[in-house]
Amino acid sequence: MNPLLLDIPLQIETERLLLRAPRQSGDGTIVNDAIKDSFNELKAWLPFAQTIPTLEETEVNLREAYINFMKRDSLRFLIFHKETNDFIGVTSFEGLNWDIPKSHIGYWINTRFMGNGYMLEAVKGLCELGLNHMNFKRVEIRCESTNLKSRSIPEKLGFELEGILKNEDLSADGSKLTDTCIYAKV
Repeated sequence: MNPLLLDIPLQIETERLLLRAPRQSGDGTIVNDAIKDSFNELKAWLPFAQTIPTLEETEVNLREAYINFMKRDSLRFLIFHKETNDFIGVTSFEGLNWDIPKSHIGYWINTRFMGNGYMLEAVKGLCELGLNHMNFKRVEIRCESTNLKSRSIPEKLGFELEGILKNEDLSADGSKLTDTCIYAKV
């Protein structure tokens, strides 16, 4: 089936959260503010966070994410608290392979919301969408072996650690080789 014909919801609800696709415009300010708030933590792990993006760069990135969502190239969801409407972070299906079908999940959180189980809840909701609604045969989470907070998400959700690839990637700042953990749920 052509993935453009798949009925993928633009938003998902969990117990405390609302996950929604980026809008055509207007999400840049809240996401840019969260990147600024969390810059020191994000910089250690994410190549996109080596410099603080301008508001314009963030808005362009989100509009591209909206286009990619509509094209089914990647499926990014912005995470909001249902009661307060606070922007919490991002989770997404990346590296989609519709022939299998499979994907890997990426995520980052605004530092001020860490420690509340929000990202665990969001990734669980996204995983359920992929495995139950979209009939993915495989969902992966890949993260740097030393990123223990990121590793705790798949471990708590019952993903299997399939292996650690040695010297598989560069650190976020590109200065050294790193090992990548591959977790999967099938």
